[in-house]
Amino acid sequence: MPINRQNNLGLKKIFKSSSFSDKIALIIAVWFGMGAFPGIPGTIGSIGAVPVYMLMSLFEAEYQVIFVCIITISAIWSSDRGEQLLGSNDPGLIVVDEVSGFLLTVLFIPLTFFNVLAGLFLFRLFDIVKPYPIKAIEKLRGGFGIVFDDILAGFYAHLSLLLILYLLK
Repeated sequence: MPINRQNNLGLKKIFKSSSFSDKIALIIAVWFGMGAFPGIPGTIGSIGAVPVYMLMSLFEAEYQVIFVCIITISAIWSSDRGEQLLGSNDPGLIVVDEVSGFLLTVLFIPLTFFNVLAGLFLFRLFDIVKPYPIKAIEKLRGGFGIVFDDILAGFYAHLSLLLILYLLK
């Protein structure tokens, strides 16, 4: 049964009939319900990553890398399984890829209000515009394709944010 991001009743039905591990995959894939918000799920999903960034910023750099790796691996698994359960390719409900991409954007970046806003703006810009080779990566199937275009957008946004912070010194 294909589902679009507006069909929250379909999501609830799929969730109720899913196994325990599939429920976990759906919860992670829609980032605790953030992907079910209508209109701009990618932006909402990115905003949903801010508390994780706040928590992540309390740790040393090597632990931040581990944090991002765990989220990214979980994102690939849950996106792949969520895509199968929801019955469509890269459904808008799945926003954990935005979480992973945003966390890469702000990796090693000090937590400030400016850095959160600039990171969100830059990540969403690269995720929407999709400069080369993001567009090509987006065409890959499964969880890997869903997540890695956002990882590359996060990488571009990270480099841009570093440049902006350097220029503002």
